Amino acid sequence: KKSEHIARIVIDPRNSNVVFVASQGPLWNPGGDRGVFKSTDGGKSWKNVLSVSENTGATDLVIDPKNPDILYASSYQRRRHVWTLIDGGPESAVYKSTDNGSTWVKITNGLPSGDIGRIGLAISPADSKVIYATVEATTKQGGFFRSVDYGATWEKRNDVISSSPQYYGTIIADPKNVDRVYLMDVFIMVTNDGGKTFSRLGEKSKHVDNHAMWIEGDNTNHYLAGCDGGLYESFDRGATWDFKSNLPVTQFYDVCVDNGQPFYNVYGGTQDNFTLGGPSRTMSASGIVNSDWFVTTGGDGFQSRVDPEDPNTVYSESQYGGLIRFDRRSGEQLGIQPQSGKGEAPLRWNWDSPLLISPHKHTRLYFAANILFRSEDRGDTWVAVSGDLTREIDRNALPVMGKVWGVDAVAKNASTSLYGNCTAMSESPVKEGLIYVGTDDGLINVTGDGGAVWRKTEKFPGVPERTFVSRICASQYEAGTVYAAFDNHKNGDFSPYLLKSHDAGKTWQPVKGNLPAYGPVLAIAEDHVNPNLLFAGTEFGLFFTVDGGTKWIQLKGGFPTIAVRDLAVQKRENDLVLATFGRGFYVLDDYTPLRTVSSDLLGRDAHLFPVRDALMYIVAQPLGGNKKVFQGESFFAAENPPFGATFTYYLKESLKTRKDKRQDAEKEAEKKKQSIHYPSWDELRAEDQEEPPAIILTVSDTEGHVIRTLTGPATKGISRIAWDLRYPLPRLAPPPPPGEEPEAGPLVMPGRYMVTLEKRIDGVVTRIAGPVKFNVVVPGQVSMSPSDRRELAIFQQKVAHLQRAVSGANQIVNELKSRLGSMKQALQATPASVDSLMLVAVAIEKRVNDLSRDLQGDMTRRSRNESDVPSINERVSKISDDEQLSTWKPTQTNLNGYALASQDFKTLLGKLKVLIQTDLANLEKQMEAAGAPWTPGRFPDWQEE
Repeated sequence: KKSEHIARIVIDPRNSNVVFVASQGPLWNPGGDRGVFKSTDGGKSWKNVLSVSENTGATDLVIDPKNPDILYASSYQRRRHVWTLIDGGPESAVYKSTDNGSTWVKITNGLPSGDIGRIGLAISPADSKVIYATVEATTKQGGFFRSVDYGATWEKRNDVISSSPQYYGTIIADPKNVDRVYLMDVFIMVTNDGGKTFSRLGEKSKHVDNHAMWIEGDNTNHYLAGCDGGLYESFDRGATWDFKSNLPVTQFYDVCVDNGQPFYNVYGGTQDNFTLGGPSRTMSASGIVNSDWFVTTGGDGFQSRVDPEDPNTVYSESQYGGLIRFDRRSGEQLGIQPQSGKGEAPLRWNWDSPLLISPHKHTRLYFAANILFRSEDRGDTWVAVSGDLTREIDRNALPVMGKVWGVDAVAKNASTSLYGNCTAMSESPVKEGLIYVGTDDGLINVTGDGGAVWRKTEKFPGVPERTFVSRICASQYEAGTVYAAFDNHKNGDFSPYLLKSHDAGKTWQPVKGNLPAYGPVLAIAEDHVNPNLLFAGTEFGLFFTVDGGTKWIQLKGGFPTIAVRDLAVQKRENDLVLATFGRGFYVLDDYTPLRTVSSDLLGRDAHLFPVRDALMYIVAQPLGGNKKVFQGESFFAAENPPFGATFTYYLKESLKTRKDKRQDAEKEAEKKKQSIHYPSWDELRAEDQEEPPAIILTVSDTEGHVIRTLTGPATKGISRIAWDLRYPLPRLAPPPPPGEEPEAGPLVMPGRYMVTLEKRIDGVVTRIAGPVKFNVVVPGQVSMSPSDRRELAIFQQKVAHLQRAVSGANQIVNELKSRLGSMKQALQATPASVDSLMLVAVAIEKRVNDLSRDLQGDMTRRSRNESDVPSINERVSKISDDEQLSTWKPTQTNLNGYALASQDFKTLLGKLKVLIQTDLANLEKQMEAAGAPWTPGRFPDWQEE
């Protein structure tokens, strides 16, 4: 079932179609499928071979590598709620099967009894009768155990267990040394004497909190370790570690954006990897690399807020309300968490405590524990503006698994927020002091005067009582409009709950519409232009609505099915930024087309959406080239958005070829059980000779001069294509080698442009949408002054024009050499006397070689490693290369080089024209008259005899 927690997967080494799964069941509620399941057909069907109680799950499963009929499994009684954790009970146990999972027996001899928590198991590959177990328990009964007789009896070797067994406790046995065992924990623990003593393996320059480990069978000094920081590798038994930095698997809880120029920055808090900030894009050809990111505070990272008027002031948070003010210029961090005063009750902070900067005053902060605090001076001083905003329930009086547990229950309340705290908050951008605060015990509190008077709501339509309030979003349009999302998965309820209020929270209406029935809503965002355009982040992806919540559509486009924990809208760029739990940040660039999605638009044959301003700059190459250059694949680089102007268009239907249409008709006929039409030869010939239909985007200046034509996808739906703000190359270039960027023409001038959408069918071009106007702008670079840019653009066009002609002349000269070679061969084979014609051919060939030397360089000198003056082609190519990655006005050297090249080429072109049109033409005419064999380029003179 969807809510199962799969703890282990084991494959029978004799038959890969035999698979065992340890299912822990839903962690948050009774019921569901639990225990050990077996498949004999590679996972197509399953049978429960070890069933456990509804409050218990199978948490570990190991198979004997030497006798795979023997398996060991551990069960684990636990329950986690919003308010507490009970990490053990009497149902936790170890089981053994000797018939490949068909039957199981509980093994207890020497193992603890009573309330037991998580049990980790490992079989020694060096001696499979030796089994290790780590057992969590309420008393000193727990610890590290060993059996040397296939689990028949057990001996306690040590009191050591992992520091937090609900997270850790996996055991890894050395493949060769029966006494060497590793225990996953905050620090990897190792024993070399079968568990009598343990020591830390070593975490130098490595992240802690270890969960998984692999040891190479032939070289047991070689490890891979999986921890909260990612993946690490060691070749020296943990003395040193190599971090695998190219895995984008960060778990982000929260996200916010600033208004940085020319590109905004993204901030977010991560699971156990600090709170970070980094650019949404860079001017680097390598994209966004790890070194572009910076840490604002440590610990588990959570919410960040950036001063809208001072982007160097960043407020960042770690777990349980650890709040700091970070200065980007100096890197300083100042702790500013509010504290309870003398005689006041202790504060209860959530793991992810809500924080905001007031939209009405950039130095005013709001921060909530179980009460709300306000600061008017950026966190230097705080005042409480509420009483306790929760239900003030004693969590120790709440039943878990059918009863109230005592204080000595296994891991009671461990790693849980103190129950009764604030979890979500928003202030109305329309009305100052109108603040909404949600809690983990299902309340929404509202104040309209900054905290003097509060009103609370305890029940919401369709939402179970005491459901965790995951997000609140006060509308930007009306003071009384607000959205709230609720998350009840910790009570085993995975339904989406999304509500809207028009009267400042007095009454609420569901707006979940057709959101999938399975997938809690974790985040909500409202568009700042269209009040009916909303975004919802859920446990299983991202959704949007354009009708205020009646109909929701999932956004895919390569986006994975992953938990979307938070959303942020960058208003200037109209970007939607997503914090995902396990795949890092995602950005939906320029989502403005979604604002206009409607049944009317989708009913059109085609539509071209507005184009946002395109930034013009030179893409830098800090690594000496594009992308990863020579850094290897372990170097991580996230792609930048496409450079230039991005065009977004919609096609109601794909453009299909004749063959596509015929095949569609044949499929339809088969469905209707009708005879298909067999095409005629003319019809098949038309298919073979057809030019495929194409979508053409034509960029023009304001006077209608065509600047560039681009070919886009011709498939139905919404597509995007980018123009790189450059003219076309003045010559045909070969495809670039794999991984390299194609050659590009010179940049256009900044200014106003327009784009039209056209379709080309059977060679006929028809406009189907547009024109749409847009701007090409320069983001304030000193080197790109308007006058310099204009001078450079004019010069680059002159160079491109010359390069086009030089490229053509190069090709003609090369073809002439081949052509003359064929002509000499033909003259030698001519029966008539053609000695005089051979002399003419040789003379023309010498002239071609002279022209080739002027155009391409002296190959006689160069082949002997001697220097040579620059050729015409080299001068032009050098100028083009010099100007390609700069916005400075042309250098005097390049101006002089152009003058030399253009003058020399003018003379050469005149000579080449006479040679081809007069001398070569006369020679070919005489060869035809002499009956010489045909040669390429000569039109045959034939008359019927």
